[in-house]
Amino acid sequence: MQFMNNKEFLPNSYTSFKQKIGLGYSDGKLLSENKEVVLNFPFKECVLEGGQDKEDTKRDEIFFNETLAPMEIDRLLDDKVFEYFKRYDKDGVHEISDLEADDNLIIKGNNLIALHSLKKRFAGKVKLIYIDPPYNTGSDSFRYNDKFNHSTWLTFMKNRLEVAKSLLSENGSIFINIDDDEGHYLKVLGDEVFGRENFVNSVIWEKRYSPTNDAKWLSDAHDLILCYAKNKEIWRPNLLPRTDKQNQYYKYDDNDGRGRWRSDNVLVKTFSTSGVFPIVNPNTGVEHYPTEGSAYRFSQETAQRYLSENRFYFGKDGLGAPQLKRFLSEVKQGVTALTIWKREDVSDNQEAITELKKLGFSRGDFTTPKPERLLQRVIHLGSNEGDLVLDFFMGSATTQAVAMKMNRRFIGIEQMDYINTISVPRLQKVMEGEQGGISKDVDWQGGGSFVYCELKNDAQDFKNRIRGAQASGDLLKLFNEVQKSSFLSYRVEINPRLDYSAFSDLTIGEQKMVLEEMVDYNNLYVNYSDMDDTHFNLDEPTKKLNRQFYGEEN
Repeated sequence: MQFMNNKEFLPNSYTSFKQKIGLGYSDGKLLSENKEVVLNFPFKECVLEGGQDKEDTKRDEIFFNETLAPMEIDRLLDDKVFEYFKRYDKDGVHEISDLEADDNLIIKGNNLIALHSLKKRFAGKVKLIYIDPPYNTGSDSFRYNDKFNHSTWLTFMKNRLEVAKSLLSENGSIFINIDDDEGHYLKVLGDEVFGRENFVNSVIWEKRYSPTNDAKWLSDAHDLILCYAKNKEIWRPNLLPRTDKQNQYYKYDDNDGRGRWRSDNVLVKTFSTSGVFPIVNPNTGVEHYPTEGSAYRFSQETAQRYLSENRFYFGKDGLGAPQLKRFLSEVKQGVTALTIWKREDVSDNQEAITELKKLGFSRGDFTTPKPERLLQRVIHLGSNEGDLVLDFFMGSATTQAVAMKMNRRFIGIEQMDYINTISVPRLQKVMEGEQGGISKDVDWQGGGSFVYCELKNDAQDFKNRIRGAQASGDLLKLFNEVQKSSFLSYRVEINPRLDYSAFSDLTIGEQKMVLEEMVDYNNLYVNYSDMDDTHFNLDEPTKKLNRQFYGEEN
């Protein structure tokens, strides 16, 4: 059989047109055959590594920002312009003329870009970060691309964790919710970013009670929550409050001002001759020695002090052997958290779904939202009132809702449109005093406020117009427009003699594909340094708020 040249298989329209404008070839080669890397920022993904072929499979991975395109990456991750500033509180939505230093922030836009735009204002000021990223399962309810291959997902996370680390205070911490698909790889990545010496624990959270009977192997009932400290030497988690169950054993009271107490053993199994001596019951005069082979857990001198302070209990009738009085006021006023979090203590996914439903929201976008009691545990352990809490995978705004109810400051970042149909409306209900979730536990009565803003689109607006176009004529106008734009891809070299009728000959679907490939996605958002460019039509109040955000105007 005689094989035809590969080029004979190429379509006569789309592929050949791409070649004419420079998208099909680079340095005389098809891009698929070229060993050079083309810089391209995927909208929801990350800064990707370079490619490789069979001859160089053992070379080190290449990162654009380190070797190939530092200037382009610097521009990509430079401070961005914010717009559509609004202040929300229990009385509604208000125009805003000034930012306050302690404003809570809700930002719509790509979280990698937004995080880099926060550095100037918030570097070293965030006490706690909690994130619930896409799990890379291929079936998450997130509208993020949750079908990354493994290495791309890790790069996606690495880019975000590195900048997140710069935002953490020295005594801050980060809690990352993940499952078994990527959890153990994320642990290794976390060790690299935060330092293995700063790893605190892997928490096992019981997210589901009932077994999944159709599971092929074992029924998944837990998530992992990885905890890292910015500096483990100085970071300490808060103690959990003591429960009524833990305090119920302190049922005696001598009415001497020391409060309730319980009896405790006076013996220790480790034998020591210094712990063998008599204790005299003052009620009977009988001497009580430790049982054979054991010893008192304190010295004879201490025993005499305990007798003088009425710290021994000799039974209900006062005639027995000594026991020690443990006063509730003298025990640690809190409990060290365990690494296993049971659903009866911090709730589960089903309760989280119920919480959203009670607020009037569909579970459509969130099949596995996180319950408020889980976030209450995380926020309690990692922060105090007035501290700043960040969640840059905001989702349904559970973190921000709980932070508000617990009197923490917060920042939330979300790029999906449900930020305006679920996330922000949920926070409005919180400010109005809704009584779901942890509200009754913390006596939440409403109040609070936050500032909403969006990263200002540049190429993204153009991209949306491409996708919304219905007629070839509209796309031809966009084809003319993109050639004069600031976001035309540097790969495109349009021949001035090119007849636009060639573009018109493409199908509408092909026209859209060509236009999208002509856009440089590194210019999805407007840089702060370009804010005064009249092309972007920014009004003076918006410019003023941006200058305030970046600390260039009081």
